[in-house]
Amino acid sequence: MLVLTGLLFGSVFGMKWFSDRMLTDYLDAMPVPPATISTATAETMSWQRRLQASGSLNPVQGAEITTEVSGVVTAVHFESGAWVEKGDPLLTLDPRVERGELARLEAQLELAELNRKRVSELYERATVSRSEHDAAQAELRSAQAAVDAQAGRLAQRELVAPFSGRLGIRRANVGEYLEQGTPVVTLQSLDPIDADFTLPERHLGALRPGYPVGIRVAAFPDREFRGEVLAVEPRVNASTRNFLVRARLANPDHELVPGQFVQARVELPGENTVVVVPRTAIHYTSYGASVFVVGRQSEPPPKPDQTLPGMPPYTDLEVSQRFVEVGEARGDYVAVASGLEEGEEVATSGLLKLRNHQPVIINNETTPRAELAPEPAEG
Repeated sequence: MLVLTGLLFGSVFGMKWFSDRMLTDYLDAMPVPPATISTATAETMSWQRRLQASGSLNPVQGAEITTEVSGVVTAVHFESGAWVEKGDPLLTLDPRVERGELARLEAQLELAELNRKRVSELYERATVSRSEHDAAQAELRSAQAAVDAQAGRLAQRELVAPFSGRLGIRRANVGEYLEQGTPVVTLQSLDPIDADFTLPERHLGALRPGYPVGIRVAAFPDREFRGEVLAVEPRVNASTRNFLVRARLANPDHELVPGQFVQARVELPGENTVVVVPRTAIHYTSYGASVFVVGRQSEPPPKPDQTLPGMPPYTDLEVSQRFVEVGEARGDYVAVASGLEEGEEVATSGLLKLRNHQPVIINNETTPRAELAPEPAEG
């Protein structure tokens, strides 16, 4: 019984192995159907040297106006969002106590002045000592200093604009008691305005003040605001290995405001010659970027009889996957820093269905033309 059982199971497994082997050999012998793709030729272009970075806008002068002393608001001299000039009054705190104290000190100053004159006359007649004369002079100077100090304290009850600019939202009302240091309103100068951004340390030697800069913001996606590099930070951040760059832009219409996120483009002297391909030719994966280069098969298959039904079209072309290092992208093109030579043909569509040594058929009849992005209008 054991022998018969072994023979039965052995014959079943043997037939299964034989049928799988025959099916595998049949599938391996069948030609792989080619994939239809579009292609483009890697070409060289001369691109203006430029550096791309992101950053934010900052005012040339910006401050949050706060109270220097505590007190009750007696008058507010501005509206939210108003434009003010340097020295314009903004807010007044109740000055009665300080004003009364100033009047008392001024009276003491008058008395000290009269006493000094009287002592000076007596000193000229040699009826008082020199020490009494000097004490009268010192008392006068002390009274004058007390008046000046009190006048300064009285001036703190009046908030004025430290520079010309646009005010923010008012945060104080008449009759409200404000503690010392309470924010009242923000004040920002808007023309000109600064753009701060960072660049990797390898570009530190390439930047100089005066280089042209183009700024783009989300609020005006079709415009570019022009300026120039104002300053380059002379040190590199040890944590990020980046350095700070500040550009200054004219902003006569106040369209740009502090805090906006910007995309900055610094134009450098000279041009670079780069090898470029359409963006659609780059296959991005988690382990790198690659392209599929089109070439002839090393061993072209024999041309089959195309009259047989279901026979795929004949081709002797195939693609080979090649990893590349990509650089800057402009418009529909992306620069390839290494891994590809000028004149090589690469696949630009159907990349997801391609694999290494995949037979392909080229169809470029409906392929759109790749173009460089037009320069945005200047703001």
